[in-house]
Amino acid sequence: MTPGQASQRAREICGLAPIVPVLVVKDAATARPLAEALVAGGLPALEVTLRTPAALDVISEMAKVPGGVVGAGTLVTPADVVAAKAAGATFGVSPGATDALLAACEEHELPLLAGAATASEAMRLFERGYDVLKFFPAEASGGAPALKAIGAPLPHISFCPTGGVSPSNAMDYLSLPNVLCAGGSWVAPADKVAAGDWAGIETLAAEASQLGR
Repeated sequence: MTPGQASQRAREICGLAPIVPVLVVKDAATARPLAEALVAGGLPALEVTLRTPAALDVISEMAKVPGGVVGAGTLVTPADVVAAKAAGATFGVSPGATDALLAACEEHELPLLAGAATASEAMRLFERGYDVLKFFPAEASGGAPALKAIGAPLPHISFCPTGGVSPSNAMDYLSLPNVLCAGGSWVAPADKVAAGDWAGIETLAAEASQLGR
């Protein structure tokens, strides 16, 4: 998979809904009902972060949900790429980018939303062929004003800002011309997941699915 092909697929995934749920799931038993609730609410693209021991099992379970497009977040090493792809992930998300990580995603044909926080990082990825990136950590890197400023000289690069995005500031990002969607964790709060409040999560997802529309 070429970087251009990866970015085209990432663009398609980012176009599915304005918000991509960023999920830290500790119990694989909650994976399917959680994914079903999010997809039913209008958020089909799901990023399962590799931050828990259950993450790969969670990806495997969520991949079985009709209508869902499941990706693996927090990809850091080539081994992460191999494991995520084997578990059923159809795209990857990383906090940053290294040559080894990019090469692994290209070799194993896993479309990557690579992280960039500065103009130089974005330019290096664009030089390699990537024009759809993750802006991370969004709020800590200056928020929507910083991303707007980066977009002025680099209008050919599109972003999915993640990190500190919330219902109160999501539209600040989504209103920018260089933003395709945003990543957010608020649609699957830990207390609702623990309580099995799938109806409540579906409601949050439905509200998020209408942002910017």
